[in-house]
Amino acid sequence: MQRGEIWFVSLPFSSDREQSGERPAVVLQDAVYGQKSPLVLIALLTSQQTALRFPGTVLVLPSPTNGLALPSVAMVFQTRALDRIRFRRKVGDIEPAHRQEITDELQRLVGLLPRP
Repeated sequence: MQRGEIWFVSLPFSSDREQSGERPAVVLQDAVYGQKSPLVLIALLTSQQTALRFPGTVLVLPSPTNGLALPSVAMVFQTRALDRIRFRRKVGDIEPAHRQEITDELQRLVGLLPRP
């Protein structure tokens, strides 16, 4: 898996505040750095645009490149490491501008960039 790919992943059932079920996710992890890890760092996507009210989100519109069917919100605040066996199918690649926005939000989340 390569950084910036969008995959459908299968998440285990969890609490009401955590995402579960099958949904798209953006791979955040560098493939070379993480090639020996059984886990992959991802940011989950949701079609619920109300998620934009939270910090750490990026709106991603559908395109032939990313393969998304609906406008989606990358929920960087829901970043997690997921076992490779939970990756179901690749649907596309996120555009470079969105990938940079997601990277910037991740850096803000961990305090490396100031909030706008």
